[in-house]
Amino acid sequence: MKEVDARGLSCPEPLMLTAEALKGAAGPVKILVTEPHQMMNVEKFAKDKGKKPTSVQKDGYYEVVIE
Repeated sequence: MKEVDARGLSCPEPLMLTAEALKGAAGPVKILVTEPHQMMNVEKFAKDKGKKPTSVQKDGYYEVVIE
């Protein structure tokens, strides 16, 4: 599984990294972000691309797995 650590980055960097990761991904992609609004933006982006995002709040960050 490809993983993108976008914790601590400002918008729109997490979305740009997500888009890049999805381009070359053959399987699921895990995106790590710091803020709730970043998690929601990544989820919306994934849905707009026809993907299924699943989010979990971890200790101090959010993990979004896109399938």
